[in-house]
Amino acid sequence: MMRRGFGSKGNLFFPISKSKQPINIPNSIDYQYLSEILLRKDWFFLLNHNYKQPNPSSSINNNNSLNEQFVMRVIQNQKNPLNSLKFYIWVSNTRGDRLVKNPLVKRVLSDVLFMKGPVVLSVDFIQEITSFKCHFTEEVVCILIASWGRLGLAKYCTEVFGQISFLGLNPSTRLYNAVIDALVKSNSLDLAYFKFQQMSADNCVPDRFTYNILIHGVCKNGIVDEALRLLKQMEGSGYSANVFTYTILIDGFCNAKRVDEAFKVLETMKGKNVRPTEATYRSLVHGVFRCLAPDKAYEMFSKFLGKESLMSKQVYDTILFCLSKNSLSKEAAELLRIMGKKGYFPDSSTFSILMACFIKDFDLKETCNVFNAFTEQGGKPGFNTYLTLIKALFKAGMVEQGNQYINKMVLDGLVSSVFSYNMLIDVFCQSEMMEKAFTTLAKMHQRGVAPNLVTFNTLINGHSKTVQMRKVQELLKMLLEHGFKPDIVTFSSIIDGLCRNHMIEDAINCVKEMDEWGIIPNAVPYNILIRSLCVLGNVDKSLQLLRKMKAYGIVPDVSSFNALILSLCKMNKIESAERIFSSMLTLGLTPDSYTCNAFIKKLYESGKIDEAKKIQQMFT
Repeated sequence: MMRRGFGSKGNLFFPISKSKQPINIPNSIDYQYLSEILLRKDWFFLLNHNYKQPNPSSSINNNNSLNEQFVMRVIQNQKNPLNSLKFYIWVSNTRGDRLVKNPLVKRVLSDVLFMKGPVVLSVDFIQEITSFKCHFTEEVVCILIASWGRLGLAKYCTEVFGQISFLGLNPSTRLYNAVIDALVKSNSLDLAYFKFQQMSADNCVPDRFTYNILIHGVCKNGIVDEALRLLKQMEGSGYSANVFTYTILIDGFCNAKRVDEAFKVLETMKGKNVRPTEATYRSLVHGVFRCLAPDKAYEMFSKFLGKESLMSKQVYDTILFCLSKNSLSKEAAELLRIMGKKGYFPDSSTFSILMACFIKDFDLKETCNVFNAFTEQGGKPGFNTYLTLIKALFKAGMVEQGNQYINKMVLDGLVSSVFSYNMLIDVFCQSEMMEKAFTTLAKMHQRGVAPNLVTFNTLINGHSKTVQMRKVQELLKMLLEHGFKPDIVTFSSIIDGLCRNHMIEDAINCVKEMDEWGIIPNAVPYNILIRSLCVLGNVDKSLQLLRKMKAYGIVPDVSSFNALILSLCKMNKIESAERIFSSMLTLGLTPDSYTCNAFIKKLYESGKIDEAKKIQQMFT
């Protein structure tokens, strides 16, 4: 019965009616056509022609007006970054400043030039642009310089800047700032200082941006005394420090492990009537935790928070995050109580991190008390937070308490989509609560939530692991009735269930059946079979499957080899184990520590001392 069920497409998998193929709606912008235009010598005139007036006969959809979204999409979807730059130059020379000075448009071009670049300014390209009576604006050049800085092309930045006149531009404070910033980003601080000193020769005066860029550069390297000297020079030039300056200084003091002075910057800001931002506080918190022992950092912030009557919620959230990251559960719970008394609540993402920390370190009853106190005070835990707690409760056998939190989740409206139901079903399956998992599928139908392939795959996987193969058959029938087609995950789960039930031949037939469904096997189903055959002592069959994998072009992974090596070692077939181990290394794979140690031990026992030592040295 089972063999018939799992061995042939006709008996198990019911015929699927071909659903209507989705209509492929063409993209509203013909990017390929635009690319072809931009590669032509007369690209500038062709763009003018296509976008001068709406033209129904044009291959480009003229319903797209030249707005910010259109420009960004064209820039993003060019494979050649030079085409993106050309289009931006065309827009800047024909449509004025509104589009090209838009921060989002500039950011998109900068990202494209960085991700797909570098784009270099060849003599031919410059002549091509100027032949159309176009000019390079400061906007374009600054974006190009920024991309070179991000790519670490410090020397090229200085070379282009040294010949800026060939682009029809004169040195300006803005261009100097762009170059200095690029040099700082490419870790060329000496060159950045050299350019800074050249500014006066070009009648360019450093401004607040110039000083902030340099202060950032020296602070990044922990040279905070030089940052203070630059600050003094900046103030002497008539520019007062702003919030960015002070935030950079805080980070610099932390990098230099001068934590007390980092806190004093906040006092200076208060005296200068400069209000710290969230970024300021984040820099302080992360910086202090970075350079002090976590418990010392918390002690310092406890004193700081005790003196401050009003404090941003983000400060508390950041401290809680750092405490959780460093597994200081007791301190995190204490701060959470202090926050609650002051009317502060962590956001859902911070609370989720906290709960993961509490579950790991606290008694579950105590963790539930923290969770309940949070919700009673008006806190709103997220779906994943609930799920993490429920999973832990089920694992500890506290099923009733876990079910109570599921009811709360439902009341809070957190279980309403197919995604949330799938996650809940997965928790039940992991906890081997298969009846609960199956009834959840019925609840989905009752509440009008349609299951998807993931829903059925999760249930099939859960029932396969618990070797409930008749239920698996029932679920497969339901999967097909809902119009879904089994995929590699479905088959892998079934094969795993059959192997657990020692139905190896049926499992092998299942792999063959995948081809009938047009599914290309990967290493997973083969690994399941290899491992199961090794457990049953049929190593020869496992080796045949490994060879078959290679013949089919399926690249074996670590799992493919581990079980074989262990089995061969147990059977004292050390030469065969050595060959498999060698094949594994040839593919660039590393065995897990358990397999490696077992193999080394067997080599020693077999008197192959040199080979054992060689492998030990390789993995130590």
